[in-house]
Amino acid sequence: MRSEEKFVGQSIRALQTMLRVVARSDGALPSVVPDGIYGASTTRAVSAFQRKSGKRVTGSADPETWDAIVRAYGPARIQVSPAEHILPVMQPREVVSPGEGHPIIPLAQSILYTLHLALHSITPPGSGYVLDLPTEESLRSFQMLCGIPATGKLDRMSWYLLAQHYPLAAKMLIYSKR
Repeated sequence: MRSEEKFVGQSIRALQTMLRVVARSDGALPSVVPDGIYGASTTRAVSAFQRKSGKRVTGSADPETWDAIVRAYGPARIQVSPAEHILPVMQPREVVSPGEGHPIIPLAQSILYTLHLALHSITPPGSGYVLDLPTEESLRSFQMLCGIPATGKLDRMSWYLLAQHYPLAAKMLIYSKR
């Protein structure tokens, strides 16, 4: 059981953390360092939030202001956090062969296309729910780059490697456009 002293400043730190995230999302609000001390920078951040929210500016996190900060924090956290990973899972020993349809194929094609654009060494895939010839060739070129058997089939190892390579390829494309 924690002693009471361990909780001192935790609600202030929570307030500061929420204000910091809201400020990162908004850009017009001042940021605050979550140090657990309700000092001048916290008062300034609360006042700015109150002003922007159309509330009476007191610099104090009264219950109405606290609730408004909590409501703003949820969407702001989504805006400033890294994207969530999508982890569709193929069943053990599941294999999608050329000519077969599967709901995971469009997602694999999207990843292959991103890799094609970012790396320029993977042939572009087809589109649809069927593992068509262009997608098979794209998978083969990806599998060869990864050093696994180039079967052109979508199996668990190929899916795992696609999922592992996608985030970096997507970032490469984003940063190359800046």
